Amino acid sequence: MDVVLRARALGKRYRRRWALADCTLEVPAGRVVGLVGPNGAGKSTLLNLASGMLAPSTGTIEVCGGRPGEGPAQLAKVGFVAQDTPTYVTLTVADHLSLGARLNLRWDNGLAHNRIRGLGLNLAERVGNLSGGQRAQLALTLGIAKRPELLILDEPVAALDPLARREFLADLREAIADQQMSVVLSSHLVSDLEMVCDHLIVLVSSRVQVAGDIDDLLATHHRLTGPRHHPADVPPEWHVLSAEHTGDQTTLLVRTDAPPTESHPPAWTVSRPTLEDIVLAYMTRPATTDHTPYTTALETQR
Repeated sequence: MDVVLRARALGKRYRRRWALADCTLEVPAGRVVGLVGPNGAGKSTLLNLASGMLAPSTGTIEVCGGRPGEGPAQLAKVGFVAQDTPTYVTLTVADHLSLGARLNLRWDNGLAHNRIRGLGLNLAERVGNLSGGQRAQLALTLGIAKRPELLILDEPVAALDPLARREFLADLREAIADQQMSVVLSSHLVSDLEMVCDHLIVLVSSRVQVAGDIDDLLATHHRLTGPRHHPADVPPEWHVLSAEHTGDQTTLLVRTDAPPTESHPPAWTVSRPTLEDIVLAYMTRPATTDHTPYTTALETQR
C-alpha cells in the first residue's frame, strides 16, 4: 500500500501539555480519507504538523515523501484548509487568486477562475461581504488550484449551516473526481465523511483505534441483539466492541472478518450497524496503548 502520510511516535508539546503524544499512523495515497475522533484526540495538531504549520516536539512525520514545510517544492505538494477557512476580509476574490498565483509553484489559474465562475462569485467582491459558505468555497478553491498531491481539510464546514455544508461537500466530491490527489478530511460529523470519503481513521487520545476502507469496515462489523437473560456465546474469532443493556434485551457490536452466517448464538439476531455506530464504539472504548490498530483483512491485503 502506497502511503502519503506516515507518522512514527509523533508528538507536539506546549509547555507542560501534550496536544499529540506518541502518535503512529499511515494514511494511504490516492484515497479520500476521513479522520474522526473526540475533542482533544489530536486531529488538528496532527494535520497542522502534516501541513508544516507546526514542528514536532518528538517523533517523525513524512508527507508526500518529504518533511512537511521543508522548502518550496515540498510546500507545493500539500494544500491545507484550516478550521476557520482563513481568508482576508479586506481583499477581493480576485486579490486572493492573484496571491495564489504568486505564492504557489503549481498554481492552475484556469482551474481557479473556472471554479469561481461556477460558484457565481464576483471577482471584485471583498471577501468580508461573502457568506460563510462562499468564504469556505473560496478557501477550497485556493487549496485545489495549487494542484497539491495531498489536500488537507481540517473541519472546513464546522461553522456552516446544513445547506451550505451539503453544498460544500458535494462540490468537494466533484472537485476530487476531476483531479488526481490524496485527501484527508477531518470532521466530527460521520455523515459528512460518508458523503465524500472511501477510507476512515478513528483517532482517540493520539492513538489510531481503527483504520480501513469504509466498505470493509461496514462489512466486518455486526450488531447482535438477543435476550439479556441468555448470554451470547460469541465465537472466539468475534471481538466484542461494545455491549448495551435495555430491559430484557442486550445489544452487542462485534467485529469479525468472517461472515456471521450460522455461527451467531441461538436466539440472537444479526444486523448491520451504521458507520456512526462503529465510530462511536471505537471512540467510547478505552484507547489502545500499542501501535497495532485494527485494520480489516481486506485492507491489509492491499
